Amino acid sequence: MQPICNICSEQIGEFVGCRECNFPICRSCLDYEVKEGITACMRCGAPYDGSLTKVDVAEKEAVILNTMADHFGNSQDAGLHARTISTVSTVDSEMIDESGNPIWKNRVESWKEKKNKKKKGGGGKVAKEVQIPIDQQMDEKQQSTEPNAMQPLSQIIPIPKSQITPYRVVIIIRLIILGLFFHYRITNPVESSYGLWLTSVICEIWFAISWVLDQFPKWYPINRITFTDELSARYEREGGPSELAAVDFFVSTVDPLKEPPLITANTVLSILAVDYPVEKVSCYVSDDGAAMLTFESLVETAEFARKWVPFCKRFSIEPRAPEYYFSQKIDYLKDKVQPSFVKERRAMKRDYEEYKVRVNALVAKAQKTPEEGWTMQDGTPWPGNNSRDHPGMIQVFLGHSGAHDLEGNELPRLVYVSREKRPGYQHHKKAGAENALVRVSAVLTNAPYFLNLDCDHYVNNSKAVREAMCFLMDPQVGNDVCYIQFPQRFDGIDRSDRYANRNTVFFDVNMKGLDGIQGPVYVGTGCVFYRQALYGYGPQSLPALPQPSSSSCCCGPKKPKKDLEEFKRDSRRDDLNAAIFNLKEIESYDEYERSLLISQMSFEKTFGMSSVFIESTLMENGGLAESANPATMINEAIHVISCGYEEKTAWGKEIGWIYGSVTEDILTGFKMHCRGWRSIYCMPIRPAFKGSAPINLSDRLHQVLRWALGSVEIFLSRHCPLWYGWGGGRLKLLQRLAYINTIVYPFTSLPLVAYCTLPAICLLTGKFIIPTLSNLAAVWFLGLFLSIITTSVLEIRWSGVSIEELWRNEQFWVIGGVSAHLFAVFQGFLKMLAGVDTNFTVTAKAGDDQEFGELYMIKWTTVLIPPTTLLVLNLVGVVAGFSDALNKGYEAWGPLFGKVFFAFWVILHLYPFLKGLMGRQNRTPTIVILWSVLLASVFSLVWVKIDPFVSKGESSLTQGCIAIDC
Repeated sequence: MQPICNICSEQIGEFVGCRECNFPICRSCLDYEVKEGITACMRCGAPYDGSLTKVDVAEKEAVILNTMADHFGNSQDAGLHARTISTVSTVDSEMIDESGNPIWKNRVESWKEKKNKKKKGGGGKVAKEVQIPIDQQMDEKQQSTEPNAMQPLSQIIPIPKSQITPYRVVIIIRLIILGLFFHYRITNPVESSYGLWLTSVICEIWFAISWVLDQFPKWYPINRITFTDELSARYEREGGPSELAAVDFFVSTVDPLKEPPLITANTVLSILAVDYPVEKVSCYVSDDGAAMLTFESLVETAEFARKWVPFCKRFSIEPRAPEYYFSQKIDYLKDKVQPSFVKERRAMKRDYEEYKVRVNALVAKAQKTPEEGWTMQDGTPWPGNNSRDHPGMIQVFLGHSGAHDLEGNELPRLVYVSREKRPGYQHHKKAGAENALVRVSAVLTNAPYFLNLDCDHYVNNSKAVREAMCFLMDPQVGNDVCYIQFPQRFDGIDRSDRYANRNTVFFDVNMKGLDGIQGPVYVGTGCVFYRQALYGYGPQSLPALPQPSSSSCCCGPKKPKKDLEEFKRDSRRDDLNAAIFNLKEIESYDEYERSLLISQMSFEKTFGMSSVFIESTLMENGGLAESANPATMINEAIHVISCGYEEKTAWGKEIGWIYGSVTEDILTGFKMHCRGWRSIYCMPIRPAFKGSAPINLSDRLHQVLRWALGSVEIFLSRHCPLWYGWGGGRLKLLQRLAYINTIVYPFTSLPLVAYCTLPAICLLTGKFIIPTLSNLAAVWFLGLFLSIITTSVLEIRWSGVSIEELWRNEQFWVIGGVSAHLFAVFQGFLKMLAGVDTNFTVTAKAGDDQEFGELYMIKWTTVLIPPTTLLVLNLVGVVAGFSDALNKGYEAWGPLFGKVFFAFWVILHLYPFLKGLMGRQNRTPTIVILWSVLLASVFSLVWVKIDPFVSKGESSLTQGCIAIDC
């Protein structure tokens, strides 16, 4: 076969290759390159002068094969997602080479050969060659022929100085005012109500610390824009195959009765119809409840996808989830010029309604389980009849070897996965299910990137994956990026967003601030991961390790110094602990360090006993091994989702989703940031994904309770950001403050409950927490209030959130703090001290068509008692305060003002809770009222007993007058 020049792609007459890397070019291209002033090899950078060698055509194929062997094997490693699999016989599902050794072990041995080459002088060039992915090499080749080939795929848009500078100045001013305010508060105690004063000061100090933790990570907010057209121009050239990286989609579901199959089906359909090359897309659905209903609905979904996907792509439909597309209240004829669109849309809507009838019939049938259990269509029992004791199940739909769409085109692969479950094994809930998907996808498709979605989060922007690839496939940006996080957006929320379900302040303010530091935290859904980062590998360029200090202490005995070699060795050990394997720097280790890596942290001990999976982890750019066998792959896929696979491995400890908390998302992102990776926040104009939020008050509080409980669990674990990850110095200080804030915020509930109780106590006892104000003290109080307001206004200015959204967030901070967060703190300590584990409850997803139907539902839960009690206490206190002022005369109204203002602050913040408690019919569960009135009465009687309203004697009246303007 005639060799091909890597520059002009023409057949080579006289073949010339670089001595360092055997880069093949023809003589005419070489002469042109030298004439243009390019005197170094485009692949390895070695100078052409004296480094060229002529190779005859017969030797050319061997040169190319040797070069590619240095690149981990085949073109699939370059991110080309293979859909066809070659067949090679295997023994016991092991990937064996001709000499009888597992292939991944040969890769490990090749590291030693590379070091030998390095010692001879040429190894450095080879190492450099290995580090450059093939897709980046193709970019470099075309840099000289296409002027725009290396244009950036994304751009950072900094916040204008006119907006960010005043914001930072006000933050510093507010910090100074806080210091002066606390100086006044601490040096001016209220002797007559010392307990109340001390409680209030402690609470205020904690609130100030919480503000610092929340505020300063927002010091460097940024915006980003992407250029998807440039991405297509670079990686999707006309007439050639697409060079975009492959992506595996993960969809997780547990209970089809709480998470309706129709919602999950819409998510799957939106993924199958995404605007991305079909051969690069695979969708994995994890059914952690092993429900036959989920499986049967997925069968119906796969059949309907054959109609829906071509319809979406032919008419550029948005969004591509049929339920949400057909429910849009827009003029669908606008901008549609195809004459057949109206007819086909009506036919498609009719087909979708028929599809819904079939799925809903399956749901109705599943309401009552037969005594003998479910049976499949062929009469065999359903393997998952016992959801806690069943084998692993995998079913592949569609794809290269499956059914095509109605137009005969290939569809993305759809895979149903239900991991094995057995009694006596810890399955780790959602985190364990996600790790099972990581392994099974690595065996079957092994895309270099994967995107995980909750079952109720559909793809709202069909170009969302392209948006993420603008960062991940950009050589100037994506080398050290572990994931791309998209903001969560929601449907079906009432216009006023009574319970702050949209979380706009968090997603549009806090996350933008983190994007300017080391990147946003992982929020559990709508995130595109780089697979290698989740395997525990370090980024290409790890931050510099700390150098040994040469200074000595003159105040005491000197500690024995470590020699330089010992210090470097210890640093390398820290490196290995932070990133299990770092392929980019493995060649720099000496023989001892390499043996430490391979023996003490062997691949089997880390990833489990699957040679197929281990082989996939060594492919930096994804793809399947040449030796992959279709028959063996399914068996291996079943093996990697077995319930005992993770035993004595690093899964859940150092790699994959990290176990130990119900909020495994925060923990997983934190571990990757500690290894030196960074993340990116992508906010396209059209929201990438949309989901459904629990707008019912009880469900919303239980959702917040679960998040807060996860934060408490992390706080009480070894992964607490207060002490974890300091050694490597890879986590930036402001990023650490943000993570500390995510795990300590539930503890704010304790001072918040106390602070919300103080107004009622002051009104009932006639005491107050603030002494008579001087003019200077009044300035500090006024300055503090003005700085709080100014900070909020400037934050609104640069972030774009509205005043109403900011106020709703403030209200729900109080509502959640005195209810769900309080319960989370106690449950977290009960779990740690007494071993009492709380059950993880799935948030029910709305399945009916009644808009805002859940908003007015009231469900009994103990979480409702504390905020209701606080409301009753403060209302009783206001009534008692006014009654007392009327009895005492005009001079009592001045002190009453501060106390009533304080009480109304609490009532206003709890007003959405009060409104939700009353419901549409203004009815509240009787038990909630009884418990709340009982607790409020007990507190009131206790304080009446301690300090009665009617003071005994004139002296008592004089001494009790300690309030403002008294």
